[in-house]
Amino acid sequence: MEILDIWIFRLVLVYTFCIFVFVRSSSATEGFVSIACCADSSYTDPETNLSYKSDYTWFPDRTSCRSLINHKANQTGNERARMFDITDKGKRCYSLPTIQDKIYMLRGSFPPDNSLEDFSFNVLIAVTSLGSVRPSGDLEIVEGIFRASKNSIDFCLVKEKQENGHPYISQIELRPVHEEYLQDLHSSVVKLVSRNNPGGTVSDIRYPVDLNDRIWKETSSSSASPISSFNASISGQIANVTPPLQVLQTALTHSERLEFIQYVSETWNHDYHVLLYFLELNDTVRSGQRVFDIYLNGDLKEKSFDILAGGSNYRHKMLNVSSNGAINLTLAKASSSEYGPLCNAYEILEVLPWMKETNQTDLQGMLKMSEELTMQNQGNKVLESWSGDPCMPFPWNGVECDLLNDSTVINKLDLSSSNFRGTIPSGITVLTNLETLNLSHNNFNGSVPSFPPSSSLISLDLSYNDLTGSLQGSIASLAHLKSLYFGCNPDMSKEVPSNFSSSLDTDYGRCNYKRPRISAPLIIGTVTCGSVLLTLALGFIFVCHCKKTLIPRGGFDEKKYPNPMATNIIFSLPSKDDFFLKSVCIQKFTLDYIEAATEKYKTLIGEGGFGCVYRGILDDGQEVAVKVRSATSTQGTKEFDNELNLLSEIQHENLVPLLGYCSENDQQILVYPFMSNGSLQDRLYGEPAKRKVLDWPTRLSVALGAARGLAYLHTFPGRSIIHRDVKSSNILLDHSMTAKVADFGFSKYAPQEGDIGASLELRGTAGYLDPEYYTTQQLSAKSDVFSFGVVLLEIVSGREPLNIHRPRNEWSLVEWAKPYIRAAKIDEIVDPGIKGGYHAEAMWRVVEVAHSCVETFSRFRPEMEDVVRELEDALIIENNASEYMRSIESLGGSNRYSIVIEKRVVPPSSSTTESTIINQTLSFPQPR
Repeated sequence: MEILDIWIFRLVLVYTFCIFVFVRSSSATEGFVSIACCADSSYTDPETNLSYKSDYTWFPDRTSCRSLINHKANQTGNERARMFDITDKGKRCYSLPTIQDKIYMLRGSFPPDNSLEDFSFNVLIAVTSLGSVRPSGDLEIVEGIFRASKNSIDFCLVKEKQENGHPYISQIELRPVHEEYLQDLHSSVVKLVSRNNPGGTVSDIRYPVDLNDRIWKETSSSSASPISSFNASISGQIANVTPPLQVLQTALTHSERLEFIQYVSETWNHDYHVLLYFLELNDTVRSGQRVFDIYLNGDLKEKSFDILAGGSNYRHKMLNVSSNGAINLTLAKASSSEYGPLCNAYEILEVLPWMKETNQTDLQGMLKMSEELTMQNQGNKVLESWSGDPCMPFPWNGVECDLLNDSTVINKLDLSSSNFRGTIPSGITVLTNLETLNLSHNNFNGSVPSFPPSSSLISLDLSYNDLTGSLQGSIASLAHLKSLYFGCNPDMSKEVPSNFSSSLDTDYGRCNYKRPRISAPLIIGTVTCGSVLLTLALGFIFVCHCKKTLIPRGGFDEKKYPNPMATNIIFSLPSKDDFFLKSVCIQKFTLDYIEAATEKYKTLIGEGGFGCVYRGILDDGQEVAVKVRSATSTQGTKEFDNELNLLSEIQHENLVPLLGYCSENDQQILVYPFMSNGSLQDRLYGEPAKRKVLDWPTRLSVALGAARGLAYLHTFPGRSIIHRDVKSSNILLDHSMTAKVADFGFSKYAPQEGDIGASLELRGTAGYLDPEYYTTQQLSAKSDVFSFGVVLLEIVSGREPLNIHRPRNEWSLVEWAKPYIRAAKIDEIVDPGIKGGYHAEAMWRVVEVAHSCVETFSRFRPEMEDVVRELEDALIIENNASEYMRSIESLGGSNRYSIVIEKRVVPPSSSTTESTIINQTLSFPQPR
């Protein structure tokens, strides 16, 4: 009996132990989501003992799966990957469960694919970009840590261009982590740059050693000595973010200094969070014997750091640094220390600005609508593309969005001809910001849902469906409705709600109702034909005029000046500003003529990426600048042809015109009018011999002129033109100080839908380069806006955009100026040469528009036309101030007219909003 009792006791003990292990294991992995894309069934990873499930719940299509070649080399337990067949641009998202306000780590694994080396796609947490993935020979892992804002999070793969290749992914891992990762940070998301285990002997340490399933990489150094103590333990209370003991039990040390270098983004300053972990492994060391200083990029961040100072043998340190190019972490032995520095582990995280998602009400309405439509329309192609946020980074098919009170809202929904069937989804009525709704030419049935009184609907099209019932109750409350079409619904009442205005544009339920047109087809045809004939006639006259005027009076002396005209005149027929023809005549010069005009390139007036620029005089006496491509130039025939072709199409008073060119004997030469006042850069901070301090009104006038030139390019008829190299050295000043934008060698037409093989080649100048363009390689006119914002800051401050000879926090003009602008301390950034010579409201308008132009994300930047309007207003205010002060001077008053503003409230948000002026000591009439 006693033996039986002993065995029963043992069984109970084993059972209790198993229950304990199971509960502990379950508790340890609570909140874990592990997805193996395209896996045939769920499985347990043999190395981590974590359970992975297939992603068929999210994407049931098995045809988009592919097997991985040599999956062991991919360092993942999954042998397959899902490829998303996105033909143009789009996104596919996994919605994962979270708990609001909890901190999570989200990781995606992307196996190598050598067939897609020239392809890249973006990875997003919600609508915040973690960066791009470019398939290569190594496994790429993208990991972000974020604070959940609701009970789910989207993990998205985004294709932003039409090009070969498709986004793909092998594994997704969601893990709860500790609060300390985002402690004291202004953002809700960080991206892992590196997680290091210095001196480690195991390549990757993760779960179950690390209960958060962080992956610690082995790090070594040829100059440092690895040390280890596998008996070491932590004494005293420790922080939750502590690496696992196995990581801390190894370290690197050096008698004098430890140095770690991590390469990061090379063109733009980013904020980084550096977490350092220290465990003293030598139990003979006492407090004060191992003391060292901690530097980040040469800046002392922690002086006389002593691991044992707090009574424990473990300490961790969190530091912040702003950097581009590289992060240099240096631990240097203090002069009084006996032992050199030691480092057990460190992490580097890039701090990202958390992008706000679409207005939550609109977002929930669209998700509800998507769910309702999917239930009745399985396999619908439109719905297949509806994934993630409905507005960002670009809208779903049929959706248009807008900014309203610093929130992205859905204002237009066009689902016409989408082959939808079933009842109209009730989620549509939740979209109270919707102004236009088109559901025509589908197979919707049932009654029209009731819209709330708060609806903003202006236009509603329900025609060509199978709807029933009456409109009286469903839309009678729509106070803003201006147009209503519901014809070709055979079983629907044709009665229009009686409360609607008699001016309502409606078809009264008729099937073949003809909607009003602006003019009759005959009138359109007549006007069109007349315009074409007039244009051709003007073109003929103009060409004849060009041929005549290109020959100097009295003809050319063939011996002295060979005929500059060769075979053809380049001209085009665009027109935006008025109806009449604005063609551009460009002469083709011979090389002999160029050499004669420049006296064999006698006078050098400048030098750039294309080559040297020489002063010359044409036979008719016109002074010119002759740009000659050098043999060592980084710009070639492509840029030469680009500028030649582009400037043959455009003409504007704020763009430098091209007078002629020469392409002979491997020489490539461009000829422009001579700009006697040089470049804006020369006048702001160029060589002392060229520098003449510009007063504020002139600077403002120059800024406005350059903005008008760029706005003309961005709104060019037919297709917008992007300059791609906007900078102060490319803004030239003629004899009357009129600004003219120059150098179009890198310019491109804005990408359009249907473009194939868009170049990923980045162009621009350090200090001016749009960070979003650099990150996504997605070209847009907003890249020019960013660069122009930098130019505006140059105009205000008189500083270079990039100067590494200044203190570290002043290298980048943008990063230096932003804190002062946000703190309403613009006097700290204004050029000392113009202080006391400006009206404060005019200056504030320029500073604010510059600040909005250099927003990190393009959707928060204004259009160039908006910039022009702001600068026009600023110039009017400045001129009014000048006239007012001149009238004061005539009465013996002061000649100073800068206005003191005691406080200026600058909104912290990324959107452009009106600022508030408080206690302004002088005011002027508002410009009319």
